[in-house]
Amino acid sequence: MSKYSVDSHITISELMLPSHANFSGNIHGGYILSMMDQIAFACAAKYSGYYAVTASVDKVDFLAPIHVGELVTMHASVNFVGCSSMVVGVRVESENIMTGEVKHCNSSYFTMVAKDKSGKPTQVPGLILDNEDSVRRFVRSAIRQQEGKVRRARFTPEAFKVEEHLELLANYNVEVKLPEPIQ
Repeated sequence: MSKYSVDSHITISELMLPSHANFSGNIHGGYILSMMDQIAFACAAKYSGYYAVTASVDKVDFLAPIHVGELVTMHASVNFVGCSSMVVGVRVESENIMTGEVKHCNSSYFTMVAKDKSGKPTQVPGLILDNEDSVRRFVRSAIRQQEGKVRRARFTPEAFKVEEHLELLANYNVEVKLPEPIQ
C-alpha cells in the first residue's frame, strides 16, 4: 500500500524562552536539533504506522539565528522511502511575533528507520509522487544517498591513498608530517 507525502505532513510551533538560549543570547542549536529530531520522529511514525528511530541526519546548516521571544515553526514531510527507511525533510522558520517577520533558519534531512514491536526494521508504505515538487524531493534524496555511499567507499582505510590527496592538502591550513615509510 502506498501513501501520499501529504499523509506525513506535520507542523509544530513553539515560543522560544530564555531557558532555550545559549551564552550569546540566541537559541541554542542543540535545542533546535532536539525539536527537529522530535518532529522527524512524529512525521515518520505518522507515515509508516510504526515506531521510528533516527539513523542519520544529513547536513545541518544554521542559516539565521533564532532569538528569545520568536515563534519557531517546523514543517516536516516524508520525501523519500526505501524498504524500512524514510527521509524526512524538516524546515525551520522563526517569526518575530511583534513585527510578523519570518526567517528561514534551517533545513535538514533525517533518515528514519521504522521498527516493528520486536525492534526489527520493518517495511514502510511506498510513496506516491503526485507533483513535480514531490518528484524533485524524492530524486534529491535518492541522489544524496547514492553520493553518500560513494563517499563512504572512497574513504575507507583500504581505499584511501594519502599520496593522491597531498596536492589538495597544500590549499589548506595544515602541515603534513607523516612518518617515513619503513623500507
